[in-house]
Amino acid sequence: MRTATPAGRRWRAAAAALAAAGVAFLGLGPATSAASSHREAPLIAADPAVDNTDLYAFVSPERAGYVTFIANWQPFEEPHSGPNFYPFATDAVYNINVDNDGDAKADAVFRWTFQNVDKRGGNTFLYANGPVTSIDDENLLFRQTYTLESSFNGQPFKTRVTGAPVAPSRVGKATMPDYAKLRSEADKRLPGGWNVFAGQADDPFFLDLRVFDLLYGGDLSEVGQDTLAGFNVNTIALQVPFSDVALKGDAKRNPVIGIWTTTERAKTRVTGQPAAVGGDRVQVSRLGNPLVNEVVVPASLKDAFNSISPDKDADIPAVVARVTDPELPKLIEGIYKVPAPPAPRNDLIEIFLTGITTKAGGPIKADLNSQLNNADVDASRFRPAEMLRLNLSVPVTAQPNRLGVLAGDLQGFPNGRRLTDDAVDIAVQAVEGAAQTGKLVDALAAGDKVDANDNTFGAEFPYLALPNSESVNNGGGTGAGATTGGSGTATSPSAEAAPDTTPSAFESGMGMTAVAVGTSAVAAGLGTLMFVGWWRRRRGTTRL
Repeated sequence: MRTATPAGRRWRAAAAALAAAGVAFLGLGPATSAASSHREAPLIAADPAVDNTDLYAFVSPERAGYVTFIANWQPFEEPHSGPNFYPFATDAVYNINVDNDGDAKADAVFRWTFQNVDKRGGNTFLYANGPVTSIDDENLLFRQTYTLESSFNGQPFKTRVTGAPVAPSRVGKATMPDYAKLRSEADKRLPGGWNVFAGQADDPFFLDLRVFDLLYGGDLSEVGQDTLAGFNVNTIALQVPFSDVALKGDAKRNPVIGIWTTTERAKTRVTGQPAAVGGDRVQVSRLGNPLVNEVVVPASLKDAFNSISPDKDADIPAVVARVTDPELPKLIEGIYKVPAPPAPRNDLIEIFLTGITTKAGGPIKADLNSQLNNADVDASRFRPAEMLRLNLSVPVTAQPNRLGVLAGDLQGFPNGRRLTDDAVDIAVQAVEGAAQTGKLVDALAAGDKVDANDNTFGAEFPYLALPNSESVNNGGGTGAGATTGGSGTATSPSAEAAPDTTPSAFESGMGMTAVAVGTSAVAAGLGTLMFVGWWRRRRGTTRL
């Protein structure tokens, strides 16, 4: 019989506490226009190449001491969409941000920019003019490369790799007879132990979007259809040591991190002219927890939310009000007669803005994934903010439960987010009061009856299923994509890349015409004093 370790006993105690509390988390229901964060706001819906769709963060199951971030962009990529298919934007910056001290500002930033290598010229419209058997095959006429830079603790950015290949859009079986090989060749191992991948993949998010027809037909008859089956996305995946992202490089004392992605474009772009990625840029997309900008943020603030940084969240009382008194339970009550839990929903405030902790005066009596739980954090600098939070010290679950923390699986959503976590089903239960009653709402227990992705995920980095190759309207999305999600042996970066080789853990620190975006100032100014007063009153009841 295995003897329980102190750490094991602590996690079981935490699991019991969370189960007793019926921990729910912020996903807050299905999207208003598409899936998790697919086309969630008016402006970004018109700019899909830089539209964040989903963010995942989890402890790497096959590599101890490493964390994996997976960020997706460009929703609803239909496989048969030539001749241009789906490149990353070359006039944009794609970021993964990490906050380890709770001030809602990035302590680690990983930054990607992309470049085109286009050999078609005036000779052909084809993406490839023959079978492509390797990532550098001369038959691949259009390809992309990327540069990855990183900054830690506000220090200048350093180049980690440049000229690294992007896995191309999957044109079809004749053009790319062994796409798994192309995927493998785009998986790069960098100095410092990093793994990095950029390229196309099967969209891993799964749900039934007929929610818009009176919440699944008004009688839950319209369920069981994976709306995203068969579609692809553009993916960036990164695997780094805990020490690169933990506060003071010490994941044992400071295991909790917060993660969000952003995309930036030049503030002004002119039609027909390439825009430099340097200089004056504006944030156009942002994503932490799934489903937040869709149904938590009111319509009038959706574009503004995409433009602001998390440290501004606490200054927007309209957003806070939507968390403490969410709309979705009222809609469910109106259609299904399931009583909405009474406001204010402080359980959702805790999960949405602070993380699960006993140190912020919230109702959930457990310490799981707030930066306030880090031993070396300065609590006076803590700032409530929306981001995906992850405790790196929670052991990998041998048999993950799709309902995550709600089912007692502490490694699941909202403690980070794994590819297999069923965000929508848990979100519906969350807003229906599972955190207050400690049990599922029986009338909605079946959820949307889409419990898993249509394609199988891999067991090793980058984990995602290969892109689908069959048309969505011709049977694609029924497992038609290859099911091998791993990439085999990671390859080394190009010798000509000349990345900075300092171990990363030891660092000290085509468009619209003359468009300028400036919504962040507007959003940041929406009632600062109201929220500050609310936060101070709450802190007055509990010493941080």
